[in-house]
Amino acid sequence: MSRTVVPNADFNGPARTRRLWDISPPVDEHAPVFPGDAAYAQRWNFQWGDRCPVNVATVTLSPHVGAHADAPLHYDPQGETVGMLDLNPFLGHCRVIHAIRDGGLVTWEDLVHACGQLPPRVLVRTYQRQPQAQFDMDLPAFAAETIERLADLGVQLVGIDSASIDPADSKQLPSHQAVRRRGLRVLENLCLDDVPEGDYELIALPLRWMQADASPVRAVLREWRG
Repeated sequence: MSRTVVPNADFNGPARTRRLWDISPPVDEHAPVFPGDAAYAQRWNFQWGDRCPVNVATVTLSPHVGAHADAPLHYDPQGETVGMLDLNPFLGHCRVIHAIRDGGLVTWEDLVHACGQLPPRVLVRTYQRQPQAQFDMDLPAFAAETIERLADLGVQLVGIDSASIDPADSKQLPSHQAVRRRGLRVLENLCLDDVPEGDYELIALPLRWMQADASPVRAVLREWRG
């Protein structure tokens, strides 16, 4: 994961800097996907040369490749598409909590040490190093009760560094259904490898895809100065 420093304009004084963490894993033909889902693929429609002044590509992929936002349509046949979602949950004060583990479910006991005065957004790091070479069928996920407890504390968005908030082999998707009942938003497959536990500003806006069940996001964290 890359870490960058960018200027932040301050109209009452000289420019300052705010640290920026890119929490989006790389997306290319090697990016892992759930077995049977559409991997990233690209072909060139136009290529720069003597008779063409531009490169123009066609890209195909599942909207669940890389860092992405789930829409309610993903787990509710009557749910909203990703292009219909309010953007506010995807932008603002968040907390990164470490619950590093070897698979299994993230329980309330894993998070409670960092749950005092929670902001509206919570991202959970479960991997020591996020797997980026192949899909992890034993991926860490949330216990549905954990989602309910976070919602009780006013959390509006949950995120995780694994590919799903439910186990890969789950058929009932209890955590997705808890999200549906409580009206939360979801970010999955974030890369939190080098992000210390603490508070940040999250910026992870989904695309305005009006028929899709999810959208890629370029997810970043910015130093919190609230």
